[in-house]
Amino acid sequence: MLYHAYQTYSDSSEPLRAMARTGLAMGRMFGCVSDTGIGHSLSALLELTARSKFTHTRPDYDINPVLVGDEKVEVREEIALSLPFCDLIRFVKDGVPAQPKMLVIAPLSGHFATLLRKTVETLSRDHDVYITDWKNARDVPVSDGHFGFDDYVHYIIQCLEAIGPSANVLAVCQPCVQALAAVAVMAEDRHPAEPRTLTLMAGPIDTRVNPSAVNELAMSKPIEWFEKNLISSVPAKFEGAGRKVYPGFIQLIAFMSMNMDSHTEAHRKLYDHLASGRTEEAEKIKTFYDEYFAVLDLPAEFYIETVRTVFQEASLAKGELTYRGRKVNPAAIQRTALLTVEGERDDICSVGQTAAAHEMCKSLRPHLKRHHLQAGVGHYGTFSGKRWNSQIYPVIRNLVLAMN
Repeated sequence: MLYHAYQTYSDSSEPLRAMARTGLAMGRMFGCVSDTGIGHSLSALLELTARSKFTHTRPDYDINPVLVGDEKVEVREEIALSLPFCDLIRFVKDGVPAQPKMLVIAPLSGHFATLLRKTVETLSRDHDVYITDWKNARDVPVSDGHFGFDDYVHYIIQCLEAIGPSANVLAVCQPCVQALAAVAVMAEDRHPAEPRTLTLMAGPIDTRVNPSAVNELAMSKPIEWFEKNLISSVPAKFEGAGRKVYPGFIQLIAFMSMNMDSHTEAHRKLYDHLASGRTEEAEKIKTFYDEYFAVLDLPAEFYIETVRTVFQEASLAKGELTYRGRKVNPAAIQRTALLTVEGERDDICSVGQTAAAHEMCKSLRPHLKRHHLQAGVGHYGTFSGKRWNSQIYPVIRNLVLAMN
């Protein structure tokens, strides 16, 4: 009922947003909302009204040309592998000599993989980049089956098989656990596609370390509460009708509630910028929220298994995690270099939770293990922004160069 109530509200409020869009278009056409202070204020109000919704369609990546050597090179997308819940997308740079292959494992946590657009853009300077482009579960027919924690691990292995030997892996946030599990399984099997390096960025390897508000929320209720209160069926109007999902709009609202004051202030600034005609400043805020308000639904089984396995039981950290009935053993990793990255001010994945991976990978020699704690950044600053480009990325690039 929760999803149906949300969809009913969204559909019923669409005429108001449509009227605001029409008002903006007419105002721009006839120049009647931009000549005076009152006109600017009206235009700002109409734009904020028109933007007052979540979207459920993946934005474009729109990767800008990247500097390779001394030349700017265009980047285009191609699907290297298509699976029911994910496309493996390659960012191709035609005419560029071979570069180290990099698989970016995007989180499946309510946002599209395009949230890592700037991460991909930076990596593309020196790497042949691939990304796990997760599909919105409400658009995946029930006939395509379920998707759980083990399936996520298996998808990572399939993606590495498709890319081929000597790849590198960079996992951001939530999939750090699955990435470490996948590499451990591949190492134990002596898999030919075992990656050269594994970079884990701001991920919940051991949520018992410095628990954050996210961890505390997961521990505050029994798993049955999450199943009863947060899982909904996709409404009939969508291709995945009847599929049980954890709706993306719930996850987004939960994230926003953690920093509601900052989101409120951002929209106040957006109104002020629009009303004052400061379009460049307004565009930066609009670009961020266009991405932030684009949400996807998670398969219910994946969400519930992740809450239980990663956040409530800390199974990997305790040595109890299994993959398709077999024990996951990070100590099996001997050849894949490990880098962990944390943000000093991360309020989603606290300092120490990702670094815990080093204790689990006991067979790695010291020169194959590195940790980088980035001062002055929060969660998103570990994979986007000035410090990502100038201080974090060079550490990743140097590790890849050393191992390839």
